[in-house]
Amino acid sequence: MEVPEGSVRNVLEQETLKWVFVGGKGGVGKTTCSSIISILLAEVRQSVLVISTDPAHNLSDAFQQRFTKIPTLVNGFTNLFAMEVDPKVENDELTNDEGIDSFLSELTNAIPGVDEAMSFAEMLKLVQTMDYSVIVFDTAPTGHTLRLLQFPSTLEKGLEKVMTLKSKFGGLLTQATRLFGLGDEFSEDAMLGKLEGMKDVIEQVNRQFKDPDLTTFVCVCIPEFLSLYETERLVQELAKFEIDAHNIIINQVLFDEEAPESKLLKARIKMQQKYIDQFYMLYDDFNITKLPLLPEEVCGVQALRKFSQHFLTPYKPSLIRGTVEELEQRISVLRSQLEESESELEKLKKGFSCNQGSIPGDG
Repeated sequence: MEVPEGSVRNVLEQETLKWVFVGGKGGVGKTTCSSIISILLAEVRQSVLVISTDPAHNLSDAFQQRFTKIPTLVNGFTNLFAMEVDPKVENDELTNDEGIDSFLSELTNAIPGVDEAMSFAEMLKLVQTMDYSVIVFDTAPTGHTLRLLQFPSTLEKGLEKVMTLKSKFGGLLTQATRLFGLGDEFSEDAMLGKLEGMKDVIEQVNRQFKDPDLTTFVCVCIPEFLSLYETERLVQELAKFEIDAHNIIINQVLFDEEAPESKLLKARIKMQQKYIDQFYMLYDDFNITKLPLLPEEVCGVQALRKFSQHFLTPYKPSLIRGTVEELEQRISVLRSQLEESESELEKLKKGFSCNQGSIPGDG
C-alpha cells in the first residue's frame, strides 16, 4: 500500500501555535517525542517551554538534567526551558498552607478531580505570566490527558458545589468565621473569588485550546492493536473537546530492509505492517511520521538532536538486504564484534594469570 510519508514540519511551520500537546498510551515514547519537538521548535521560535504533567516525570531522564516545578533552562540551549508538574504534590503543598488555601484544599477533596483542576489552573496562571512563544505539554497517559481537558467543567462543578454550600450554610459560615476570629479571608466571598479566579484562567486557556491556530495535539503510538485502539479513542475525545489533531507519530517501527533473517522479526514486521496500514486507512488526512526502533535508548541532548532528523525527513533504511553494501556492512560489524571479543578474552586471560600468581605457596 503506497502512502505519502509525513513529518512534523507542519507543526514547526505553524507560527501562530502557542500550545502543543503530545500524548498517547503509556510506554510509546511520548517524552522522547515531546523533547524532540521542543528542541525543533527552539530552532524556529524565540522561546520554548516543555512541561511534563506525567507523574512519572521522564523529562529529566530524556535530557539527563534535573527539572523541578520551576522552569529551568535546558543545558546547551539559550531559549529552551523545562519544568515538571505533579498535581498531587501541588495539592499536598496546598494543605500545608494556612488560611483559605488549606480550607479550599479540604473542600476540593469532596469534588473528584477538582484538586488536579485547581493545581493545573495555578500552573497555567504561572505559565501565562511568562512570555514563552510556544509551550509543549508532555502529557500523562491517555486517561489523565482526557481528564486534563475536562478541567474547566470540573471547576464548574466545584463552583456549583460551593454555591450550594453558600446558599445552605452561608449565614452560619459567616457567623462561624467571626466567632473564631478567622477574618475576611475565610468568608464565602473570598473562597468564591479564589475559585472564580482559577475558573477565569482555565476558561481563557480552554478557549485557546479550542482554537486550531493556537493549539494542536500530536498523538504518539506504536504499531500494535492496543495502541491503535487507544489512539482512536484519543482522536475521538479530542474531536469531542474541539481540539485540533492532525499529527500522528508511529514509534518503534521495524523496517523489513534492515531486519536480519529471523522468524521472530519477520512475524513482528508483518504484524506491525498490518496496523501501520490501518493507521493510514483511518487517518488519511493526518501527517503520519514513522520512527525506527533503535538498539539503544534516546537519552541526552546529543542523542535527541541526532534522532530529531527523522521528525523532519521520512526515515529511510541505510542499507537494503541482499546488496553488496549490506554484505560489506555485515562483515564490518562482525569484524568489530570479533575484535571486541578477542580484547575481552585477553583481559580475562590477564586477570586469570594475576589470580594464579597471587595464590600463596604450600610451604
